[in-house]
Amino acid sequence: MLKIDNMNLSEENRNILEEYQMYLITIKHMNENTSVSSYAEDLYKYLEYLESLKIDSALKIKYEDILSYLKYLADNNYMLASVIRKIVSIKLFHKYLSQKYHVVDPSVKLISPKLKRKLPNVLTIEEMNKLLDINLITPFDYRDKAMLELMYSSGLRVSELIALKLSDIDLNNGYVRCFGKGKKERMVPIGEIAIDYLKLYINKYRYCMLKNYHTENIFLNNHGKNITRQGFFLIIKKIAREKSINKNITPHMLRHSFATHLLNNGADLRTIQEMLGHANISTTQIYTNVSIDVLKENYDLYKGRD
Repeated sequence: MLKIDNMNLSEENRNILEEYQMYLITIKHMNENTSVSSYAEDLYKYLEYLESLKIDSALKIKYEDILSYLKYLADNNYMLASVIRKIVSIKLFHKYLSQKYHVVDPSVKLISPKLKRKLPNVLTIEEMNKLLDINLITPFDYRDKAMLELMYSSGLRVSELIALKLSDIDLNNGYVRCFGKGKKERMVPIGEIAIDYLKLYINKYRYCMLKNYHTENIFLNNHGKNITRQGFFLIIKKIAREKSINKNITPHMLRHSFATHLLNNGADLRTIQEMLGHANISTTQIYTNVSIDVLKENYDLYKGRD
């Protein structure tokens, strides 16, 4: 969460921005270190610019003032993706002001430009199998195997994976409970292979990794504490390097691969949406484009072999 007190804004705008930050955290349940800070930073720059034009209250902003700010961004060569994000921040902010202070929302006529979505990078099934083919020697190998099998089996986000506690997983009934964006809860089924390796890791190897540190988190680091996003990222980078997978692999690529491989094998889009925890099916539909591209690649590769 950003510190508002020292911002170069009027007292009224500082108070409004402080209240808005708390609203995002307590009512909208946004992450204060990522989403809330990003919104607040966008709005600080927005209000700072308008105050330079002698508009010292967010409650007095007009549609023409917003257009002036957008022209300022364009004149200073801001990237389209950055401008789109700022427009989202501005629209959410003015919607909040209109509801709380009963003022007219000057952003209702504002239309965000469309950014062409880049297709997500995915691993092939062969590459995924290589990544999962871990030589199991140490407790950490069994931990890594359980994590990767679970992610590929369920499509969890890395933030959801590392937050899992023992009470969140039901290996007898084969499902995991996780909390996605906005702390929205969902239940996701787990495949049999993932269940087997989770049982092996939890029942045989996790205890010896605790090192007298009590935690209910499932996946632990070498200090006996909860593994971090950075720690998981380094693990999969290391495994990919050892397996000669020549892609810039990321934790989210496992989630993309899970969805794409499911779709290629006949799963329906609505089921994938529910498993991924997407609020809107349009987000899930991007995987149809990935699948079509994969089919085209396979056709181009094999069409000359008949």
